Amino acid sequence: MISIPAIKPNRPIGVFDSGIGGLTVLKELVELLPGEEMIYLGDTARVPYGVRSPEIIVRYSEENVLFLMNFGVKLIVVACNTSSAIALPKLQKKFSFPILGVVEAGARAAVETSRSGRIGVLGTEATVRSGAYSKYILSLNPRARVTSVPCPLFVPLAEEGWVGDKVARLTAEHYLRDLKARTPDTVLLGCTHYPLLKGVIQEVMGKKTRLIDSAVETAQEVKELLDRTGLAREKDSGRLRFYVTDNPEKFRRVGQRFFQRDIPKVSKVSLR
Repeated sequence: MISIPAIKPNRPIGVFDSGIGGLTVLKELVELLPGEEMIYLGDTARVPYGVRSPEIIVRYSEENVLFLMNFGVKLIVVACNTSSAIALPKLQKKFSFPILGVVEAGARAAVETSRSGRIGVLGTEATVRSGAYSKYILSLNPRARVTSVPCPLFVPLAEEGWVGDKVARLTAEHYLRDLKARTPDTVLLGCTHYPLLKGVIQEVMGKKTRLIDSAVETAQEVKELLDRTGLAREKDSGRLRFYVTDNPEKFRRVGQRFFQRDIPKVSKVSLR
């Protein structure tokens, strides 16, 4: 296990994703914890993680953690569903400070919300293939009936900003047809890109279906952890720093749609 010095409240929070989608998690963190200093790393040179092997996903995730450790972070949020589903247990075993993912928080909220136990999970192919959401949901409610659906085209639609047009609607109808027939009362958005398509997903699934945003639930879990451990920042900072491994300008331009606020500066770094 790799150890770090005693954790202090005024240290920053580290957040990483394979690219841009994790900015939806950062957005919720900033809204809930406006006084915390946060450092975001987008591994844009190696995106997407969803098509990689488990071994590569773990290695990339470890390299992201090691980079953020250079800033003396007090905890790290894995704002990537693929990394959370596949690499998180290994990261938590290897490093001796809090590392939270988006899977458990989202799964917990889905179980608490669902009355019928019929829960849908939307995610990348790697996330669905890992079965991480299904396993955790069933550990909380063994009687739950979970239907997982890979929706790979939702990612480019979100990044292109095609989230409310005919293309998005037809794509959502295609992906969600069989899931809708199973009448879930709760659907978990198991990819950080998918909140941008929340409107069209809700429209296709119907008003009676409750959508769970893992980003919102993860931010709440981080706040509870900080309050419970006394690691909440003592003095307000609110400073944000952004790092990527490729094409800072594209990240800044597209990322502002995900972050829903200005991203003034993005620095390019190498993880090796």
